[in-house]
Amino acid sequence: MSVDQPAAEARKSIRHKTVAAAVADALRQRILAGEFAAGAQLRQDALASEFGISRIPVREALLQLEASGLVKIVPHRGAVVSGLSLEEIEDIFQLRVQLEPSLLILSAHHFTKDDYKELHGLKQEYSIALKSGLVQQWGELNRRFHMGLLRHAGRPRSMGIVASLLQDCDRPTRLQLSVSGDVARADTEHSQILDLCEAGEIVSAANLLRSHIEHAGHSLIEIYRKSLAA
Repeated sequence: MSVDQPAAEARKSIRHKTVAAAVADALRQRILAGEFAAGAQLRQDALASEFGISRIPVREALLQLEASGLVKIVPHRGAVVSGLSLEEIEDIFQLRVQLEPSLLILSAHHFTKDDYKELHGLKQEYSIALKSGLVQQWGELNRRFHMGLLRHAGRPRSMGIVASLLQDCDRPTRLQLSVSGDVARADTEHSQILDLCEAGEIVSAANLLRSHIEHAGHSLIEIYRKSLAA
């Protein structure tokens, strides 16, 4: 083996990892946008051909997506887009109800003028996306707003759990808003939560956040139950 060969292998490995990260990000966006439905099979050879790359970085990308819960590697089927059961939806929203209001109380006392400026900007961006029917943006903007409300809670473990729950809620949130017609309600309640925080009525803001999450969860569970009964 020549002296340069280990270095060449290292460079090759880095290129694969960089390409894999880019492929993972592209697939993540397509999954969250609903282009790949739950249960859809992601074939390595087809994706490698589409992206014009070898199967190695595609395989690495799919493993990254599996680690984040967006894909499951199933024996004899390969990579399959993850879906949520009714029980998982119930569990996710119950956990959010338990965690987010208490984290908001801890966080809101530390909001600065810059925090409020950023939150109002996010709220406005979300409002425009809701009214314009930009469905692919709803879940991500909702996640950013909720995480923004909780940013100063000082509870990194709880925040990590909430971040994961909100990612899991991305596709269900867009489904719930699209089917239920709760777009105006979601927009209004985000504004009210922010206004209550600014007025110093933090406990009231937390109570509204709790009912906001509970309503979304109950609405989505009803949608799931109807689809299962159909």
